[in-house]
Amino acid sequence: MRTRGFTLLEVLVAMAIFAVISVLAYGGLVVVLDQRALAEEQADAWRELQFAVQLLGRDLQQLQPRPVRDEIGDRYEPAFQSRPGSTYALEFTRGGWSNPAGLPRASLQRVAYRVEDGALLRVYWPVLDRTLNTEPVVTPLIEDIDALELRILDGQGSWHSQWPPPGLSGDGALYTLPRAVEVAIESPRFGRVWRLVETSP
Repeated sequence: MRTRGFTLLEVLVAMAIFAVISVLAYGGLVVVLDQRALAEEQADAWRELQFAVQLLGRDLQQLQPRPVRDEIGDRYEPAFQSRPGSTYALEFTRGGWSNPAGLPRASLQRVAYRVEDGALLRVYWPVLDRTLNTEPVVTPLIEDIDALELRILDGQGSWHSQWPPPGLSGDGALYTLPRAVEVAIESPRFGRVWRLVETSP
């Protein structure tokens, strides 16, 4: 009895079916891997945003009424200041600067935030009363934002777009701290994210 083998046509059809199935399987795998990479990128961006907002919140919750001498040394900068159009969106003195190594420095820290080239940066100085030679330490927090907007609440319940508010002068302008700060971050990925931070009393 003679056994019957596959014809050339049957082999070609089987190979074509296998090729189609392989292409579909590969395409599906590529889509799954792309979706996974996109999800990981989204999760990383969200963690980055959460960290930045939490860090800014912690900084603001530890405000201290300590003005600082400017770089020239001839005048004082307020303990908390925020002026539209200035180099820093906000700049302030905070407490609670941990010192596990026991370095010879204060527990107070001068901190500022600014947006530069679409990145939110946290800046601090190693000393409170800095000079022209004092180098700041700059840390990028978020790489892709459109704007950082602030509203500042005073002790009487009025909101301001700058601090010290108009009408506050002398020692009041130097030492008075806001009651709360509303921080809004505009991001092309997440839209508008905001947080209201009650500052230290």
